[in-house]
Amino acid sequence: MLIPALEQDRTLAVVRAPRIDDPIALCRALAAGGIRTVEFTFTTPGVEAVIAEAVRGADGVIIGAGTVTDARSAEAALAAGAQFLVTPGISEGAAGVARDAGVPILLGALTPSEVMRAVALGAAAVKIFPAGLVGPAYLADLRGPFPDVRVVPSGGLDAGNAAEWMRAGALAVTAGTSVVGAARIQAGDWADVTERAREFSAAALSA
Repeated sequence: MLIPALEQDRTLAVVRAPRIDDPIALCRALAAGGIRTVEFTFTTPGVEAVIAEAVRGADGVIIGAGTVTDARSAEAALAAGAQFLVTPGISEGAAGVARDAGVPILLGALTPSEVMRAVALGAAAVKIFPAGLVGPAYLADLRGPFPDVRVVPSGGLDAGNAAEWMRAGALAVTAGTSVVGAARIQAGDWADVTERAREFSAAALSA
C-alpha cells in the first residue's frame, strides 16, 4: 500500500509541530492538495494519540510515524495504528519490530554503507537524510551503485527543487515545513496547506 501510493503521488508529508489539535483536518487538507501519505513524528508530544485519531478519521490517507529511533517507539507507533514507520538513521530495533509486524519501514541513511545496511535490514525504501546537506547530485551518484534501491530524500525540499530531486532518481519527495509548517497547523489554515501541497505535488509530478 505504501510503495504504490508513493509511486503514484511521488510525495510524502512530514508533520513536525509542538501541537497538532486536528490531525484529521490536516490530513484532509493535504489529501486535497494531492499528498495522501502523512508521517507524524515522535518529536510531537503525545503523537500516538495524533496518529490514532488520524487513522480513525482520515479516510484515504496512509498514516505513518516518523522519528522512530528504537524498538520501543516502533512498538508504540504500531499500537497507535501507524501504517508505516520512518527512522532518521539506522535502527535495528525498529527494523525488527517492523519486520515482525509486516509493516513497511523507511530507514534513514546518508552514506553508501548506511544504504547497504538499510537494505539488509529490510527497508521498503531508504530515506536519504539530511538531503539538503548533499543535494540532488549526491542522490544521482547513489543511484549508480544502487539502481534498484528506492530512495526518498528528506530535509530541505520544497516546490522549487522537488522536480530536481525526482529527476535525480527519487521514488518520492518529502514535503516538510514549506507545506506543513507549525504556524499553519496552529492557525488551522487548511486552505493554505492545501494550496502549498498542490504546488509541491505538481512540482514532483512534473519531473
